[in-house]
Amino acid sequence: MGLESVFSLKKRGTNVRTEIAAGITTFLTMCYIVFVNPAILAAAGVPFTAATTATAIGAAVVSILMGLVTNRPLALASGMGFNAMLAFSVIGFQQARVPWQVGMAVVLAEGIIILILVLSGLREAVMNAIPLNLKRGIGAGIGLFIAVLGLNQGGLIRPAPLTLVEIGDFSQKHVWVTLAGLLAIIFFSAMGRKSAILIGLGAAAMAALLFGLVEWPSSVIAPLDFSTFFAPFHVVGGKTALVQILTPTLLAAVFSLMLTDFFDTMGSVVAIADQAGFLEKDGRVPGIKGILAVDSLGAAFGGLFGSSSITTYIESAAGVAQGGRSGLMPIVAGLCFVAAAFFSPVIGMVGGGIAIPAGDHYAQFAKAGFTLPGADFLVYPITAGAVIFGGFLMMRMVREIEWDRFDEAVPAFLILIGIPLTASISHGIGFGFIVFTLIKFVRGKIRDVHPLMIVVALAFAAFYILESI
Repeated sequence: MGLESVFSLKKRGTNVRTEIAAGITTFLTMCYIVFVNPAILAAAGVPFTAATTATAIGAAVVSILMGLVTNRPLALASGMGFNAMLAFSVIGFQQARVPWQVGMAVVLAEGIIILILVLSGLREAVMNAIPLNLKRGIGAGIGLFIAVLGLNQGGLIRPAPLTLVEIGDFSQKHVWVTLAGLLAIIFFSAMGRKSAILIGLGAAAMAALLFGLVEWPSSVIAPLDFSTFFAPFHVVGGKTALVQILTPTLLAAVFSLMLTDFFDTMGSVVAIADQAGFLEKDGRVPGIKGILAVDSLGAAFGGLFGSSSITTYIESAAGVAQGGRSGLMPIVAGLCFVAAAFFSPVIGMVGGGIAIPAGDHYAQFAKAGFTLPGADFLVYPITAGAVIFGGFLMMRMVREIEWDRFDEAVPAFLILIGIPLTASISHGIGFGFIVFTLIKFVRGKIRDVHPLMIVVALAFAAFYILESI
């Protein structure tokens, strides 16, 4: 039995070659996490080399599992935002609050609870209760969010006082690397080439080499370190780390991570499903229970491996744009992560960040009299073009929103702008859900709202109140 039949490639209008290219493309737009995640976790005391191994192997295991179980083009890795929340809110800078092993135990507990919610059918029921226009707002909002991330990562925009952002500094070489990649993607997409994004990544890498921003690595293989594995079961201070989460503060942290995980994944899956063509007309995602189950296992595995919560990556959109339509795509991406665990110096040339002086990125803050951060600022110009183009593809969902339906259009709009402006998928969704419920209540149509939507809106409201306290 060949790959064609195992993954139903013909039925989905794809082939092995396209899926491999899509998997590699997805990996190249995600592989920055192998370098960024350990750096964030290291600030909270997690050993850097061990965190690197855990990040790569964790992404590999769960991405391959997603491909085998669901046959959908969804790759996973340690989630940005989750890692910062864990490192700086739960553990605390340099372990000022709790040992990092206890922080990983919090992640494991959150993943197990989310998995129970999936198996009970509650997570799927909540997803199906969301009105279609709000789902479209989520997809478009995420598209705008990752486009903004790509523009910032590539230096085409940069932070500024008052206006928040401004055009980037075109005297910087990394900006031209970003443009080389983005324009190559646009050009070859206009020519109808399915490999446009992969070509664009290659063009950006060549430009970075020519500008001297990256170099061929001096070493190829880096040693693996599994010392963070099974961290929740490490004995810290005379007690098993997992037992130490039974405090009001850490149980609240479990709830906060769970709420964020619950809706971040939901938004990403809906957006990618629409782009890949398997979102049904009523907004349902076929096989969603399996997808959510693997994603929940990813959160648990992230805590178990010591890599922070592993979640469905919106960067999968780049692979879908490349033509990926099956589970073969995340399997290829997962195998690339296995290679990354051994060949991180080589992978780092493409996906790693390029350090520029912070003053160059925050120049307008200096002019306005603000104190500048002393550390270098990391940019990701080689992959930025692919991220920006993926955002464009996802933004196309905005045309499907029924803008003349006030009670759904306003919440969809708030989700659309809330996600990129708060840099949080869950916060954007929360704003929209609360306003949707309020509008229905004011109009005397609260009975039209699914009871689960009301419960979720109240949960978000309670979350914001508790967070403010």
